[in-house]
Amino acid sequence: MDKTLSRDGTSIAYRRHGDGPPVILVGGALSTAADEGPLAALLAPRFTVLTYDRRGRGASGDGGPWAPRREIEDLAAVAAAAGGRVSLFGMLSGGALALEAQAAGLPVDLLAVYQPPYTPGPDGLLYKSRCTALLHRLLAEGDRAGAVELYLSQTGIPEETVARMRRAPLWAGLEAVAHTLAYDDALLGDGSVPAARLASVTARTLVMTGGFSTEEARRTSLALAAAVPRARQRTLTGQTREVAPHAIAPVLAEFFAREVFAGRAAR
Repeated sequence: MDKTLSRDGTSIAYRRHGDGPPVILVGGALSTAADEGPLAALLAPRFTVLTYDRRGRGASGDGGPWAPRREIEDLAAVAAAAGGRVSLFGMLSGGALALEAQAAGLPVDLLAVYQPPYTPGPDGLLYKSRCTALLHRLLAEGDRAGAVELYLSQTGIPEETVARMRRAPLWAGLEAVAHTLAYDDALLGDGSVPAARLASVTARTLVMTGGFSTEEARRTSLALAAAVPRARQRTLTGQTREVAPHAIAPVLAEFFAREVFAGRAAR
């Protein structure tokens, strides 16, 4: 992996795949650059795809204290390594980070996100508040396994599946980055769609959700698309919260390639 330095001196590790207009993949909670590899491989024939270990994960450092702006600065450092203006795809909480980064001024023309897990509405905000309190308690007690289990239960994974995961080799890797769940949780604020901040997003934006996702996720997707000035919403047939790389890759390729071509033609 190559490395670049964030503004505060933290080392951020990234991988480069393919050749073409630059696209950065921003992973969600507990993910690393390796997890984004299958999607990167599908996009690499048409784009230079950068995957990176977010702060505190994999080969990247974890300078403190953490704040949302630090992750925005990390993403800006990866964008600079890519050559400046980039396209972004953010998955789940990585989508929230991508939106916040662009709203803060990161030079991005094209932005795609898949189901940023905001939880608007009274019930959603109360649920988010309770989960945040429990997550911080578990991490303060050093219960990394409990924090991972909490996250997995939030995503709808059955208890028996979590039990099998705990016996699998991947579990140690999840526990190793469990502390970063607090970072993703903080990026989502109180769970409401931050419409006032997202009004500053200038990039053409594609907001996606799965056809088999929950009704709450679909409503949130529509609210998010309404909050971003140049956004449109698309539902991916047959997909759930965990979208398949082969299902989303052609959608991203079409969006990025068509919009890049249209932008060049306009100039």
